Amino acid sequence: MALFGRRVGRSLGPAPLEGRSLLLADLDGVVYRGRAAIPGAVEQLNRAAETVRLGYLTNNASRTDETVAAQLRELGLAARAQDVVTSPQAAVALLSRTVPAGSLVLVVGGDGLVDELGKAGFRVTRSAADDPAAVVQGFAPHVGWEHLAEAAFALAERPGRDPLPWIATNTDWTLPLERGLAPGNGTLVSAVHTAVQRLPEFAGKPETPIYEAAFERFGTRDALMLGDRLDTDIRGARAAGIPSALVLTGVDRPKQLVAASADMRPDFIVASIAELHEPYPETVTEKDGTARVGASRVRMRGPVVEVVDPGADRLDLLRAGCAAIWTSGLAIYGLQVPEELYADHWADDPTR
Repeated sequence: MALFGRRVGRSLGPAPLEGRSLLLADLDGVVYRGRAAIPGAVEQLNRAAETVRLGYLTNNASRTDETVAAQLRELGLAARAQDVVTSPQAAVALLSRTVPAGSLVLVVGGDGLVDELGKAGFRVTRSAADDPAAVVQGFAPHVGWEHLAEAAFALAERPGRDPLPWIATNTDWTLPLERGLAPGNGTLVSAVHTAVQRLPEFAGKPETPIYEAAFERFGTRDALMLGDRLDTDIRGARAAGIPSALVLTGVDRPKQLVAASADMRPDFIVASIAELHEPYPETVTEKDGTARVGASRVRMRGPVVEVVDPGADRLDLLRAGCAAIWTSGLAIYGLQVPEELYADHWADDPTR
């Protein structure tokens, strides 16, 4: 820069993990994808565990907490079953407040649900003909049409009977695997919803029961949620009243970030878990309303999003763009957003 050119320092705040007591981490898209660990994730989570309590929140209802912990140990994490909070655990807690212990429950799902129901003293059936007291639904790879049909039969309206309680573990529409995105539990719940014309009560992210279960187990609400999905991890953290960080190694990408509604906006945007340990760049609002992060500057001109200066750091540009759009109060569908602002420079990153 010339002597009288604009010189902008990078204003840094505390690291996202600084001063926290608990880190709650999602699994799919954060720790691993399918069976493979995301490069660098295990190392950085072990580093985090040196200073904060580390817990794992998963909406995947197909496996038990011990099975999940065993996989994490295979990847190199010092995980125990009690470190894993699952959506089946949250679902069974809801069920316990809905029907008496020992009740017969129709299950759509796998071992994760069956195991937790058994621990809580419930009996399990797979047939609506057994006249169950409730239906609990969660994801498992083997779930097929016949299982969804049994749920629909059990939930069908009957004259003189109150609607049968229906609890679903989670609403995830997709499941990230090595080969790509596969249908998740939300898709399967939607099939039953179409047949019975009502919705279940949900236990997992973004609903608060799974967060409350984590706070109770780990003895603190001083937590940071780390996730890769805005509609579950981040929305759930906001609903539970805790800060959140979105890591760009999973499902949601820059295009989803700039368009995020107020209830799905993370406090931190990071490319990898390593950045949780680093001072986080602050967003500075200039006199004319321009949002600046480092040297990246973005402002609103009515419905036009203008990149004043892209700067040298692509992530700072994304952060500045999100800040400008989010504080504008304008709906994303009415804005003109330059492609450079939401270009996915991390799509081909080896951490994905």
